Amino acid sequence: MKFTEMGLSPETLKAIESLGFETPTPIQEQAIPLLMEGHRDFIGLASTGTGKTAAFGLPLLERINVNQPVVQAVILSPTRELCLQIASDLRNFSKYMKDIRIAAVYGGANIVTQIRELKAGAQVIVATPGRLVDLIERKVAKLESVSTVVLDEADEMLNMGFKEELDTILERAPKERLTWLFSATMAKGVARIAQNYQRDPVEISVGVRNEVAANIEHFCFMVHEKDRYPALKRILDYLPEIYGLVFCRTRAETQEVAERLVADGYSAEALHGDLSQAQRDNVMRKFRNRSLSVLVATDVAARGIDVNDITHVIHYKLSDEVAAYTHRSGRTGRAGKSGISIALINMHERRRIADLERRNNIRIRLEKVPDARTICENQLLALIHRVVEVEVNEEEIRDYLPPAYEALCHLEKKEIIKRFIAVEFNHFLEYYREAEDINAKSRPPRDRERQPNQQRSDNQKRNSRLQAYDTKRFSINVGRVHKVNAGAIVRLICENCNVRSNQIGAIDLGRDSSFFEVSKEIAGAIRAGTQDMTLDGRKVSIRSASGGPNRPQQQQHHRRRED
Repeated sequence: MKFTEMGLSPETLKAIESLGFETPTPIQEQAIPLLMEGHRDFIGLASTGTGKTAAFGLPLLERINVNQPVVQAVILSPTRELCLQIASDLRNFSKYMKDIRIAAVYGGANIVTQIRELKAGAQVIVATPGRLVDLIERKVAKLESVSTVVLDEADEMLNMGFKEELDTILERAPKERLTWLFSATMAKGVARIAQNYQRDPVEISVGVRNEVAANIEHFCFMVHEKDRYPALKRILDYLPEIYGLVFCRTRAETQEVAERLVADGYSAEALHGDLSQAQRDNVMRKFRNRSLSVLVATDVAARGIDVNDITHVIHYKLSDEVAAYTHRSGRTGRAGKSGISIALINMHERRRIADLERRNNIRIRLEKVPDARTICENQLLALIHRVVEVEVNEEEIRDYLPPAYEALCHLEKKEIIKRFIAVEFNHFLEYYREAEDINAKSRPPRDRERQPNQQRSDNQKRNSRLQAYDTKRFSINVGRVHKVNAGAIVRLICENCNVRSNQIGAIDLGRDSSFFEVSKEIAGAIRAGTQDMTLDGRKVSIRSASGGPNRPQQQQHHRRRED
């Protein structure tokens, strides 16, 4: 099917043509005709990078009545980056339509400016859930005339703790509206939203549910933990033409890895939640125009990255969330192109690779970290390729050639080539001269079986300790008097500490302070991620609190669990 056969208006078709769209992607081909009919709720499951924005954006714009300056459609997305990207795409799709106003509202930006934009008569709101709820409570965002609500990346919004905000928005919107739900995975929470807020939805799935795109190759390298960063450097050196993403688990780790790469001479920068919006925009601008070859990012910050030519995704550390592998890997291999996903693992993480293979129906090949000779050869060939392919402007360099010829005339051709290579290449030879093999070698089975009774005893002790001390309790200086609910606390922790909502346990919501529990393994991430944290302009402090899993109930108790 072609775009011209989908019932789209001439203005939309003109915009599509100007953007270079030729044939619809599978999700677009199946979704657009159904959504153009506009009679039923809809669920679209497709991997990241398959064109979901156009799949819902084109038919949504066709439904807007330009003569009514009221909010007619709401699109919800998990991050400010994705929110801005969707709004930009919609403006491109509607550039030949008159009088369509699209407003992007999200946290971390001036709310006064966003209020002014809504009051000017926006018909489409693209929003993060928390900011939209704030604007609804201020009676600025009015949903009485909304006919379509789109949930984009619904699974990620739930992972970030937006459940209560989504419930609020969907309950405030008219019941006779259409609800379109798009997601890369069909998590339990997504199914719950479909069950509670959709009526007889039609569902389409491009590929297998929760499956990674088929045009991505998957590799992993097993190293000792101390060699994780050296292994990353070797991979980057082995791929001199890389244009890629490096994923870390926490903001602190993201910043540290990026700073080390810059100090070692790589073209890299960090993207995480501690950056201001202006800093994020600057980093993304440099990445899109390829002033950067490597972007080091957290999972949350990378949700808004919409770049089609990313060659590699490197998992510096695997996420605890299985679905995150799908989202991360989906940043490459977009728009039908091929891509490569590389995971760095230590010896204890080998079993997780088997789990990812099983759950995503993929093959992840265990490879050796490239050795020094292979890396140097790749760098040399890349250098030669750049020399051969460089465009020579005879007119501009003519006057500079005679002194160069004179300075080099005493050298033979082979000598000039050797010296030229040495100038560009000596630092690689120096760095890798004494390089050792850093590949981790699994112990043979017989080594692991020498003391089976002792191993079982140690496992029993560890399990016993985990059962007794599996959570850590913290206090936070906000509560009901600050108009804060349990969902806001969860979202605050997820966004600032780069953890998942299902790692946060009980929340005791008090009048002016609250308590919450987290799995003990992420307690360090909580402490590291809560510096200079604010909520609605108020400085927030989090401290360790006494009391174990069996402490008495305090005030209003809320239990968070994965949907």
